[in-house]
Amino acid sequence: MKKFLLGVAVSALMAGSASAANIGVSMAKFDDNFLTVLRNGMQDYAKTLDGVNLQVEDAQNDVAKQQSQIQNFIASKVDAIIVNPVDTDATGAMSKIAADAGIPLVYVNREPANVDSLPEKQAFVASNEVESGTLETKEVCRLLKGKGKIVVMMGELSNQAARQRTKDVHDVIATDECKGLQIVEEQTANWSRTEGSDLMTNWLSAGLEFDAVVSNNDEMAIGAIQALKAAGRSMDSVVIGGVDATQDALAAMAAGDLDVTVFQNAAGQGKGSVDAALKLAKGEKVETKVYVPFELVTPENLSKYQKSN
Repeated sequence: MKKFLLGVAVSALMAGSASAANIGVSMAKFDDNFLTVLRNGMQDYAKTLDGVNLQVEDAQNDVAKQQSQIQNFIASKVDAIIVNPVDTDATGAMSKIAADAGIPLVYVNREPANVDSLPEKQAFVASNEVESGTLETKEVCRLLKGKGKIVVMMGELSNQAARQRTKDVHDVIATDECKGLQIVEEQTANWSRTEGSDLMTNWLSAGLEFDAVVSNNDEMAIGAIQALKAAGRSMDSVVIGGVDATQDALAAMAAGDLDVTVFQNAAGQGKGSVDAALKLAKGEKVETKVYVPFELVTPENLSKYQKSN
């Protein structure tokens, strides 16, 4: 009887330990509105799961720091690692480090350069960036009735999302419906509201004329709005587009300043990355690319996202 009870206790202990998991998370940076929602999405979801512990670190936009964090996670023998890459071109080395250690790795939100050759037990969870800039630019095109001058604000050029969203803009204006759009200026403002404001101020000071601002994200779009208002430009005279549908962006849309954004489900990506990491840690199969759809947000359907975001 004692042996039987001991066996039951051991089985219960093993079952408990099998469901428990320690996951190391390296975020590109904490000081970013969208990435904060992503991070909170992971942590809030993990709290609903028994025995799942997240160790979340801030890479502070430093590639070397992020690689060091991954090595530290491996040294502490976490069950899986989630990485929001600082530089999507530096992911090959990160994949190798994790693969050599036999620890599952999930990239989240930012597409790794080696996405098509990820080792076993590695995956990518995000939204398909081909949709983001395409939805945004098509709506800007519609609002401009297919004709006009546009300026493009790009994110960090080391980031795949910035490159893809900018390519989306070019692809849309190459279509018959939107070939009347002309890009008159295209520069990076590094995803930053402050840099977006400074860039717009420079353009206005140079006398640049344009009908729309197509921004790779909401933060830069909000910076552009601030600079335009400071210069006395009527917001009715310019179309402003962004991507992410952050709370600040939704407020700007409600105020009549932002004309279009694209909802990227940060919390959904966070949950998806944790799910993928847990499955890989258990030896289960996961699709190499797990996509959470983008959704167009305009003043007409704004209320839906004010409630859900």
